[in-house]
Amino acid sequence: MARLHYGRYGRRRAKRRAYLITGVIVLIACCGVYWLLTRRDSGESGNQTTPPETGDSASSAAEHDDGVMVVKPEPEKVSPSIKPAGDTTPQDNPEAAQSITEAKSLIDKSPPAIIEARDILNNVLTLPMSYEQSKTVAAMLSQLADKWLFSKRIFSQDDLCDSYTVKEGELLSQISKRYKVPYQILMEINKIPDPRALWAGSNIKVINGPFHARVFNSSFTMNLYLQNTFVKSFKVGLGKPGMETPTGVWLVEPGGKLIKPVWTDPVTQKTYHPEAPDYPLGSRWIGLKGLEGEAKGRNGFAIHGTKDPDQIGTASSQGCIRMHNGSAILIYNLLFPGYSRVEVLE
Repeated sequence: MARLHYGRYGRRRAKRRAYLITGVIVLIACCGVYWLLTRRDSGESGNQTTPPETGDSASSAAEHDDGVMVVKPEPEKVSPSIKPAGDTTPQDNPEAAQSITEAKSLIDKSPPAIIEARDILNNVLTLPMSYEQSKTVAAMLSQLADKWLFSKRIFSQDDLCDSYTVKEGELLSQISKRYKVPYQILMEINKIPDPRALWAGSNIKVINGPFHARVFNSSFTMNLYLQNTFVKSFKVGLGKPGMETPTGVWLVEPGGKLIKPVWTDPVTQKTYHPEAPDYPLGSRWIGLKGLEGEAKGRNGFAIHGTKDPDQIGTASSQGCIRMHNGSAILIYNLLFPGYSRVEVLE
């Protein structure tokens, strides 16, 4: 009987111990859940993502050596290749806003006052203004250029384009040299199929050149100007780290404009021919000669097309300025050797 009594007592004690252990485990589990929940609520969880900084995430600023502040758009949010000259500020400039409104009203007139609107907008580019205002002004100027520049129409108030009467025996190349623009652009705007097809006494539209370009390393942008008037903006590819595109002033080299030249890579020494599928230079080559700044005394650099358009807007070249092939052809038809300058800025 004693042994039987001891066995019942032992079983009751074991059962109490099991209940106690189970309770402790449940209590520990509850505490653990509570601890995790409080850490999550307080932002201390290891999976917590740091929130983005507040502010204007659409752009960041960079300052040039000449003190001009420009806005560099972030590629994932802002894609236009517009980076006008002049200072930029976070806020709209009321003076710029008034000029933009005035220019729009001139464009909407019947007939439109194209040249007056162009000149107002070109002056606006020198004002400090927000990036959105800069983008609006540059886009409007680019659209106006299709009317006053890249067409056969001549506006009486325009001092950048004029009418010219062809003389007996005169060649288009001679006329283009006089006006410091390539003959190709005169062929294009006058719809001339052959540069030799000129009739003495006929009138053609001429452009008072030269054209110039300004390249911004920080935004991979090239702005094109006729004399000092903004025309159009392009995205470009520039030199990769260790082979950066030298800043300073470059001259379009006399004899340096070529169509798909044979090219030897200075790094690999591999020679590329234009018919090869891996030919890297695209449609055109515009050789540059360094005049000022880091560019001074340097050569072998150029503006050219590319076989890889995905590299436009990136730092991936060996120092040259890469463009989409269509843009490279247009620039080739506008920049005049010995006169057109290309300024590269940070």
